[in-house]
Amino acid sequence: MASREEMSLSFGAAAGAYESGRPDYPREAVDWMLAPVREPGRAVRVADVGAGTGKLTRTIVEAGAEVVAIDPDADMLAALREHVHGVPTFVGTAERMPLPDASVDAVLLGQAWHWVDPVAASAEVGRALREGGVLGLVWNIRDESDPWVARLTAAMRGSHAEEMLAGDGPRVAEPFDGLEPRSWTWTRSLTRAALLDMVASRSYVITASDADRAAILASVSDLFDERRVIEATGAEVVDLPYLTHAFRGIRS
Repeated sequence: MASREEMSLSFGAAAGAYESGRPDYPREAVDWMLAPVREPGRAVRVADVGAGTGKLTRTIVEAGAEVVAIDPDADMLAALREHVHGVPTFVGTAERMPLPDASVDAVLLGQAWHWVDPVAASAEVGRALREGGVLGLVWNIRDESDPWVARLTAAMRGSHAEEMLAGDGPRVAEPFDGLEPRSWTWTRSLTRAALLDMVASRSYVITASDADRAAILASVSDLFDERRVIEATGAEVVDLPYLTHAFRGIRS
């Protein structure tokens, strides 16, 4: 089994599947995280850290903010530049960001804080934020109150993020006193190919053996057949319910 560090740096090998299979982030979640630093007549400056292929980046852009994208994987940033144009990209991590002191209003991380050292990352985010700036953390998680979704998770294995959110939630340290939470529910329709890409883009599956990966994908394909519906266009899809969990903390 791959180490936690190997898993955290594995996504570039599946950048195409990540872009195809992973969901975008609800605009409401981004607006809520950025609300404390909105000021009339001034654009909000945001660093999207762990930006990946730009799933969160594009929603930040849609929200009208100025954004720079930071990720430890150059392959993921290359994919981001193909899908989100005009956004500066930099290789870096939450613990070491290539940003000047007090240079941004908000630092957002989508599906990423569970990979970081929360003490070191909190200190580094605090350095890059202006006083009163926002640290925003967000995850899209499948809603396992649906029995079919619970079986899907069993087939594809759980994730570090899901374990953290089912427990005490994300931790932060100085200069943040704590995190305010909020959640949203929504549903996403996926084709078989998109569902398989979602599974194939997960770190456990990327780093699995060829045989284990094939077995996982075959099980997920069988689950698709159980739930699929045929749309008016003739496309076969499944509806996958999601929970989006967002957290925001203010730099003191």
